[in-house]
Amino acid sequence: MTALAPHLAAFLRDHLPRERNVSPHTVTTYANCFALLVRFAANRLKRRPTDLTIEDFDPELIIAFLDHVEDARKNSPRTRNARLAAIRAFFRYVEYRVPVCLDLALRIRSVPTKRTDTTLIDYLTRDEITALLDAPDPRSRLGTRDRAMLHLAYAGGLRVAELLSLQMQDLPQRSLATVHIVGKGRRERVLPLWRETQASLRAWLAVRPQCQAMEIFLNANGVPMGRDGFAFRLAKHVATAAKKQPSLLGKRVTPHVLRHSCAMHTLAATGDIRKVALWLGHASIQSTEAYLRADPEEKLQILAAHGSPTVKPGRFKPPADPLIMMLNDVRKRA
Repeated sequence: MTALAPHLAAFLRDHLPRERNVSPHTVTTYANCFALLVRFAANRLKRRPTDLTIEDFDPELIIAFLDHVEDARKNSPRTRNARLAAIRAFFRYVEYRVPVCLDLALRIRSVPTKRTDTTLIDYLTRDEITALLDAPDPRSRLGTRDRAMLHLAYAGGLRVAELLSLQMQDLPQRSLATVHIVGKGRRERVLPLWRETQASLRAWLAVRPQCQAMEIFLNANGVPMGRDGFAFRLAKHVATAAKKQPSLLGKRVTPHVLRHSCAMHTLAATGDIRKVALWLGHASIQSTEAYLRADPEEKLQILAAHGSPTVKPGRFKPPADPLIMMLNDVRKRA
């Protein structure tokens, strides 16, 4: 039997950041996945997490864990597939380091991903965005911070990780005209900021506590803001904004919805999907096509360009082929 702990530690601490050069956010995501998996396996096998072996993680246990992710934790199929991707990556690593586990690794890698529905994205209208940006109280320090976070997340179309990892040095020479973003896949981009966004940032920087942390946005304890903290503050301000815009009550507003809203409004303003991809930092324009499916203006333009078809009514004539006639006869008698 091969102990899991040393190989998992080497995978997370050495292989991913040093050999694969992945971002710290990816390492954190993989670590979160394995924390859930190890706890699940320890409870299922009635062992301590440090006593688990690689051989304990057979396809049956992995599938049971993925079902647990969906059923008990109420995660989406996309999250299930993301967990499976992390597990597969570890077992690809195991293939070359632990030859005795080669057959097990190949079996784990053959566990199929779950098909997901291609649904339309959720986004907010301009009136809803305006109500949300005005929700934080600018007279309090936390309200000033929240207003700056919401403004920057929407104006830049930032992912949560991009927003919360911003540091003081990402505002060149403390100028607020632009912001430097290091996005997914280590792709960098520099975005100009609206005057309203600059004003909200300037107000926050004026009252930001002096501390060793270089991140721009800090929580009430003076440490960098986390994902859960940002989601909690967002939900609070959505509830406040819903008093002015009741339509928000029928929408599920997550941090990523701010990014979708920026993309949809940029598409409406420019009509150019390539500019949307450039602004969001997409590696491929295929990732940006989802906004075309959600944009009703694009469909209206198609209708206007083609016009309604002029189809003359006709009479249906049954097929005269003997085989088709026999099949129709059998259908009628069945």
